[in-house]
Amino acid sequence: MIYLKTFQLNEYRSTNRNLYPFNVLKGKEPDVFVFDNITVLYGNNGSGKSTILNLIAHTLNLKGKERNEPILPGMDPNSYDKRYVDFYEYAKICEYSLAEDETGRKIKLPENSRYIKSEEILYEIRKIQQDAVLKESITANNVRKGMKIKDAKRLANSDKGDEQVYRFKWSQNRYSNGETTMQILSENIEPDNLYLLDEPEVSLSPQKQVELAEELNKLARYLGVQFIIATHSPFMLGILDAKIYNLDTQNYEVQKWTELENVKYFYEFFKKRENEFGK
Repeated sequence: MIYLKTFQLNEYRSTNRNLYPFNVLKGKEPDVFVFDNITVLYGNNGSGKSTILNLIAHTLNLKGKERNEPILPGMDPNSYDKRYVDFYEYAKICEYSLAEDETGRKIKLPENSRYIKSEEILYEIRKIQQDAVLKESITANNVRKGMKIKDAKRLANSDKGDEQVYRFKWSQNRYSNGETTMQILSENIEPDNLYLLDEPEVSLSPQKQVELAEELNKLARYLGVQFIIATHSPFMLGILDAKIYNLDTQNYEVQKWTELENVKYFYEFFKKRENEFGK
């Protein structure tokens, strides 16, 4: 299902190319992005993947967009980062169009659509890891006080008693970074919505990246979900049924995954060592 049909970066060019987002987009002459059920923004570090996702999120006022308000009357201008004022001015004149239904009427953007950033996933991972350490500490402390290990563990996993203990709502089998990433995404992606995903493969092994890509394909195909994904993972790129924009090219060309620099690098790396796998 397609909700967001097109998005166009505005044509304004700042005289100061060091300002954000102009410093990220300088030297580029992109045309209109035309989205499929799954669209990938590919590029190396600094190519502007996350910037463009945030521009889309801000222009559409999606949940999860970064805080980029303008300076309003009566507010202290020193409390705002000048970079984000420029970002706001840039974003508010970007243009987009929504898809149409069978009758030609514009489809309404689903209200639960959102932008899920890699930082959010990493934050949740760190929080869970910190809670795990704290849980073990509380268990050990209660054992030192004379409590049986079985009872100490039960208390640390309960929602009763000490305020610290109440924080432990996560089970032991969710300490893995990869499992946590998959769990966070599965809990936040619902049918019939638009999602912007910034490097969702964070903390995932190659095998898990493939599994995630396969799951995203199913969500798009069967549950009416549209994805716009920023990634340079060859494992994601090779599995996703996606249109791929290469942000490393001047005009943000649409390319096959096998044409992308990062993918070709992996191919050449293993091809040179092909004989070692036969030993």
